[in-house]
Amino acid sequence: MKVIRVVVVDDQALVRVGVRTLLGSEPDTELVGEAADGRSGVARVRELKPDVVLMDIRMPDMDGLAALREITADPALNEVRVVMLTTFGLDEYVFAALRSGASGFVLKDAEPEEMLRAVRVVATGGSLLSPSVTSSVIARFASPGGPPQVSHPGVAHLTEREREVLGWVATGRSNDEIAAQLVVSSETVRTHVSRAMLKMQARDRAQLVVFALQSGLAPT
Repeated sequence: MKVIRVVVVDDQALVRVGVRTLLGSEPDTELVGEAADGRSGVARVRELKPDVVLMDIRMPDMDGLAALREITADPALNEVRVVMLTTFGLDEYVFAALRSGASGFVLKDAEPEEMLRAVRVVATGGSLLSPSVTSSVIARFASPGGPPQVSHPGVAHLTEREREVLGWVATGRSNDEIAAQLVVSSETVRTHVSRAMLKMQARDRAQLVVFALQSGLAPT
């Protein structure tokens, strides 16, 4: 059994203790490092190269967004996945974090099972956005005062089918749900999503959703 190695970066000692206790209670997760601010967090991540980082957004010295950008921009850390910890379901930082490559969000008051699920999902290459966060992201981009739509350059390289699938991805639906809508197999949808991620250079599905929304893609 592969053990998922995790680093937690949060300025609240109580949060770090809680994460340490939670991960230590499971046979497939291990907390290998901790940090109380973004700058030391980045240093720990570079030193330990964990599978997953649980990163608070608001911290002293260097906040979670700046730390996230340093991690996702470092080629040596391509395999590291970052889950942001937040006390707010709808937060301006959510959108910036997704654009910068966060693989998901977990509310600090979430049930322990949800945090464990987040760690396991992103460790295997998936992304995790709670339904409330996903709907908030979509509503934000759809609102009159939302971010301006700027087509991602990778869109020009998508096939018609890939654009169609990506439009459905932008709604937050899973591969199985998209497959049901298009009356195709889940494997077919997975293939189209993988090709779209490659062409648009998306770090993971969460970032792909943002790129699709920014490009104005919608189900056809």
